[in-house]
Amino acid sequence: MFTGIVTDIGTIIELEQQGDLRARIRTGYDTSGIDIGASIASDGVCLTVIALGDDWYDVQISAETVSKTNLDGWKVGSRVNLERALKVGDELGGHIVSGHVDGVAEIVAMAEEGDSTRVTLRAPKDLARFIAPKGSVALNGTSLTVNDVDGCDFGINFIPHTKEVTTWGAVKFGDRVNLEIDTLARYVARLAEVS
Repeated sequence: MFTGIVTDIGTIIELEQQGDLRARIRTGYDTSGIDIGASIASDGVCLTVIALGDDWYDVQISAETVSKTNLDGWKVGSRVNLERALKVGDELGGHIVSGHVDGVAEIVAMAEEGDSTRVTLRAPKDLARFIAPKGSVALNGTSLTVNDVDGCDFGINFIPHTKEVTTWGAVKFGDRVNLEIDTLARYVARLAEVS
């Protein structure tokens, strides 16, 4: 489990197709404190550490994961939002995030609003019903509050701090973004279906 509070920006330094996709990610984390088998959310995708170096870790990514996320767009040099798994007693500053991406949203508009940037995203139709104004979503692993919803489109405001400590300061129109809907929204919708 994660909180959606990004704690490092990693860089993809190697990619290799070996049956599954293997990625090497450079990190600012102290890798001596990371165990083989640990989970690290990388752009919101819970990935398992399979090898470690002084300032990097390797993950293996199944074809299923690649097909359901934006990881097919990773290139050497890509920067990614990172978060280590939640430990009992850690501060829960965002919301509960599983690292199981539900689908990919697309940035369809961007506008500056004061010091913030308003980003409008389009969710896949089957996921849009789970997104509500003032509800939570995880986008590329970042816990965010939804400002407004219009059909499949929803708006998020990014303050300068978020743009500095995540990859959100470098996004552009047309970018594909990993979307994880709020777990609570999923259960409420399921309860409504069976009632």
